[in-house]
Amino acid sequence: MAVIVEITQRTVLRPSSGSAWGDGKKVPLTVFDCASTDGYIPTVFAWNAPAPANSALMDGLLDAVARFPHLAGRFAVDDHGRKCIHLNDAGVLVLEATAATDLAEALPQDVPAHISELYPDAENGRAGEPLFQVQLTRYTCGGLIIGMVSHHQVADGQSMSGFSTAWATAVRTDSTVLPSPFNDRATTVNPRSPPAPVFDHRNIEFKGEHSSSHSYRVLPMDRIKNLAVHFPEEFVADLKSRVGARCSTFQCLLAHVWKKVTAARDLDPEDFTQVRVAVNCRGRAEPPVPMDFFGNMVLWAFPRMQVRDLLSSGYPAVVGAIREAVARVDDEYVQSFVDFGRGTQDGGQELAATAATPGTSFCPDLEVDSWLGFRFHDMDFGHGPPCAFLPPDLPIDGIMVFVPSCAAKGGVDLFIALDDEHVEAFEHICYSID
Repeated sequence: MAVIVEITQRTVLRPSSGSAWGDGKKVPLTVFDCASTDGYIPTVFAWNAPAPANSALMDGLLDAVARFPHLAGRFAVDDHGRKCIHLNDAGVLVLEATAATDLAEALPQDVPAHISELYPDAENGRAGEPLFQVQLTRYTCGGLIIGMVSHHQVADGQSMSGFSTAWATAVRTDSTVLPSPFNDRATTVNPRSPPAPVFDHRNIEFKGEHSSSHSYRVLPMDRIKNLAVHFPEEFVADLKSRVGARCSTFQCLLAHVWKKVTAARDLDPEDFTQVRVAVNCRGRAEPPVPMDFFGNMVLWAFPRMQVRDLLSSGYPAVVGAIREAVARVDDEYVQSFVDFGRGTQDGGQELAATAATPGTSFCPDLEVDSWLGFRFHDMDFGHGPPCAFLPPDLPIDGIMVFVPSCAAKGGVDLFIALDDEHVEAFEHICYSID
């Protein structure tokens, strides 16, 4: 039986003039903003009862948003006709909702079935649309699901993790110990004089004439299936031991999943396969940008191997290919990207991000985001961290996300979308270690 989720209240929370950090400026999008997805990204978490009252959550949200003025702003157009963020303190949208069931009963099956009803349906491009929106859904047991959507051109995952932690801190401490982010976006885009890009950014980070994004086919949406795979702490430790050298949890799991998905797809051994790996560039720039910078500062690495070599190689070789590709996103590459952005800005050229549209099949490739460094366990509103992370539907074949398990300490959850034709084979081998 479907769970009925009813919206009971809609409120726009606006920082007061005394607390707001927005100053009315129009902040131009950086080249990092332009390279990110031009759309809203949902994240959904659940907390068992007892959970804070909606009034406490909203008070804390208001205090937190005052320190993150970009979230309370709106998209606008500057004097040069370019898209920008207007720091006008127009506020964030909060929906209050109820679900007529207990959270424990809903989590196993019902919540995934109606996940899209648990976060606001933000419309990209609608005039005046809030850049951050949240839905508080209360269950009959007192349990709570918080569904958030934020526009990706405003902030990346690292930034939104920091904001979510600040919000939880505001509620838990009555805003007495509330951190403030580093908000100076100009720091991330200091070009050389004159700008001197040395890499083909128009076709790597953007949809240029020769971008690989043009070559992917499109599948019927009912062919794309979402899977959740839990890797226990012991499984991760076993993988690391097989690498032999020191490696991160992300590196060893990506090597493993890349091998297994490629095998499940039964690709031609002569083909090549690559993974689009999101790389946080804050610490890779020179000088480094503070890790609490609020905005976008992500580029991508592209480890690439021939199918034959990927499937026959041991974990050390695959991890090495991943590590080498990520290492190439260094300070020289970041500076080249910044220089490229200045050149397109001065020339008034439009840039289209390579983010895939629903139905895209990345086969023979993959795309991965790691949320393993995000502070899920710090999202404590006063009664403990979330009991579950609930992924929205991933509408692209070959896209995957690693998140720290909320249920098992040290474990990792993989959320991945695959062509239905490859699901059974992947599920059969996903726990087999070469």
